[in-house]
Amino acid sequence: MEINQGIKNIIESNAMGFATTDKNGNPHNIAVGFAKVISKDEIIITNNYLNETINNISKNNNVSLVVWQRDWEENCVGYELKGTAQYFTSGKWADFIKKIPINKEEPCKGAILIKINKIKHLI
Repeated sequence: MEINQGIKNIIESNAMGFATTDKNGNPHNIAVGFAKVISKDEIIITNNYLNETINNISKNNNVSLVVWQRDWEENCVGYELKGTAQYFTSGKWADFIKKIPINKEEPCKGAILIKINKIKHLI
């Protein structure tokens, strides 16, 4: 399964849960208010204040995201996306996130590029 237009719309218009694990396998989950789908299997997230998440990615780059439609009580559609993350503090992806309008007043410390390898439809 790839990120189609419907999944992209849900990802880009809703907050997502973003899970990583530390070096001991302990889970860490945060809410991400904005993500950008950049291809059929890639998502980019800006690191503004994600210190623990970035530390975890450096030790174990397997990540999981979960997102539901905003009207989930009436139309319960969501997705779990699993993949691997890379972190960039300079170069193409760091420059890319700085140009996203929603990041205008943010520190934009780096870009998290997630390569999706599994999508599970949640209903």
